[in-house]
Amino acid sequence: MLTLHKATAAFDLSDISPFCLKLEAYLRMAGIPYMGKPAAFGKAPKGKIPFIEEDGAFLGDSQLVIEHLKRKHGDTLDAKLGAEEIARGHLVRRVLEESFYWHIVRERWVIPEGWRLYKPIFETFFPPGVGKLIVPMIRRGMTKAMHTQGLGRHTPEEILEMGKADVSAVAATLGDKPFLFGDTPTSFDATLYAFIASILLFPVDSPLRKYTQGQQNLVRYCEHIQKRYFANGQK
Repeated sequence: MLTLHKATAAFDLSDISPFCLKLEAYLRMAGIPYMGKPAAFGKAPKGKIPFIEEDGAFLGDSQLVIEHLKRKHGDTLDAKLGAEEIARGHLVRRVLEESFYWHIVRERWVIPEGWRLYKPIFETFFPPGVGKLIVPMIRRGMTKAMHTQGLGRHTPEEILEMGKADVSAVAATLGDKPFLFGDTPTSFDATLYAFIASILLFPVDSPLRKYTQGQQNLVRYCEHIQKRYFANGQK
């Protein structure tokens, strides 16, 4: 059976990492059996999570893994999509993974209220006592990475407007549909769910979370996917 090397569950999320949650949502939507396992970073082929182990081989990067799974197990989710739908799905995915991701980083690693909640969970990734020494250094690295990426160079007000623009764009693209492209899920829904749920279910009453909660179609969408694919918790 395929093994998914991932982070950990918290805040009613099957995984606190949006990229791990994305891949896990894809596996469940595609009906591919798997076993979840806490990641050992030393085995990660890209030095990051998630990654999978299948037939004795390791493969990293959530999107590369999904493309591999499509080739090996069949493309049961996206085969029906046309070229325009695939292009729109790609744009939604890239907005979430390359732009909105940094807002999730800020909510958890930079904002003091978020950091107070996130820090003790992240410390559990390390041996007792080690996390309290290493995690603050990682936090400094994440803050520096956000500055290098560009989001960290802006004022809180400017950052909020950028985050709201991303949320508004994906909310408008989803509309009132059960899934991004109609009545059945696609791989792009795995990404949309994972990243929006990572804001909605992270229990810090931030302005960005409040704005996202105001997009009722996104709230209904995440609740629907949560109930349909994650009602029984982790596998």
